[in-house]
Amino acid sequence: MRIVVVGAGKVGVTLTNILSGEGHDVTIIDNKNEVLNETQEMLDVAVVEGNGFLVEVQRAAGVDKCDLLIAATSSDEINMLSCFIARKLGCKSTVARVRNPEYDQQLSFLKEDMGLSFSINPEKNAAREIYHILQFPSFLKRDSFSGGLVELVEVKIKEDSAFVGKRLDQLGEIWKINALVCAAERGGEVYIPSGSFTINADDKITFAIERAKLIRLVNTLKIKHKKIKHVIIVGGGRIAEYLAEMLLENAINVTIIEKDRARCEELSVTLPNALIINGDGADEHTLHEEGIERTDALVTLTGIDEENIVVSLLANHLGVSKTVTKLNRIDYTDIFANMGLDTIVSPKQLTANEIVRFVRTVGVGADSKMDNFYRIADGKVESIGFTVADDVSYLNIPLKNLRLRPNTLIASIVRNGKVMIPNGSAYMQPGDGVVVVTLADVQKISSLDDIFADR
Repeated sequence: MRIVVVGAGKVGVTLTNILSGEGHDVTIIDNKNEVLNETQEMLDVAVVEGNGFLVEVQRAAGVDKCDLLIAATSSDEINMLSCFIARKLGCKSTVARVRNPEYDQQLSFLKEDMGLSFSINPEKNAAREIYHILQFPSFLKRDSFSGGLVELVEVKIKEDSAFVGKRLDQLGEIWKINALVCAAERGGEVYIPSGSFTINADDKITFAIERAKLIRLVNTLKIKHKKIKHVIIVGGGRIAEYLAEMLLENAINVTIIEKDRARCEELSVTLPNALIINGDGADEHTLHEEGIERTDALVTLTGIDEENIVVSLLANHLGVSKTVTKLNRIDYTDIFANMGLDTIVSPKQLTANEIVRFVRTVGVGADSKMDNFYRIADGKVESIGFTVADDVSYLNIPLKNLRLRPNTLIASIVRNGKVMIPNGSAYMQPGDGVVVVTLADVQKISSLDDIFADR
């Protein structure tokens, strides 16, 4: 597929890296020559210097002959205008990153007129991800499939866990719960484990489980489940505003600490039920004054990664049971995930994941449509949700008789609202919701057909 990316910022470069790695022909547009040279040297892709909303620049990048344009600059207006021009030139599909809440609310009305195929709000996406985690703070990560009926949750195994030293095929002796271990991370290595895999202390294990049984999983693992009643947010940007709205709607008390006084005044108007503090959230004295020891969770959302990391580590040291740390630099994630940080959220990685899901479905037939796409286990594993079509060749065949590609498994099947964690005798029927888990660097999966060894 021929793809043009407008904007060589962190999101644009991340997308270009992923998409070129998947075999797409990618050209990137930016008006900063130095940034383009660095990007070209790092990723070995075509570059065009100029403003992405100009017709002559888009023509120079081949937009009139491309399959997809992705506008990912820091300006909503440039992104939307770039997509509008691209469709006028004949580009088949367009994607825009739109961050302004006012634009976000109007996009459903304007999407067709502006020629937008897909839009994404990174801040709202990140806030939704954080809120999802805070509902079950015991989990490091949590993703939903099949309309929320199936969950993939990541848990760190403690030294005193009954799971330590047990093979996966022995877990039935310990628990009476229908769940599947679909990924394991240990010392930077990630596995799609077989039954002979032995669990060690400090392993990060991802379970596929029915959402209604999450509490049973928590109890089985003997990890604390404390309901969140009060959250301190450090940094008062758009993610904080979106997140606070979600928390307040669910009767959770919110304190936001923000350095900029003008922004504090704005937040006090838009969030009248939140406590807005004009202060430095990286200052330990300020945190103590706002009751850091008594809060249930702390979320660091400043624009500086290093500040977010330090404040989260301090909160962990002071005994806060749940911390969520926003990191802009995706390359920091692996480094700090094993250094005492609890849950790490990268808005740019979340945005890239959503756009990659869209890209993979462009040009794919209606058979077995991709519904969800997440990267788990620090981005090394992909979990993908599909809906099974009614005219495919693998219907009603027991899974034990289907040959899947290596390091690929079917984690769940949902049929008529009922969740099945499949065994060898399970089979797929039209309309089933199916969750597939695979190593991210093994193969690109765009449809259910791609998971079979003979396809």
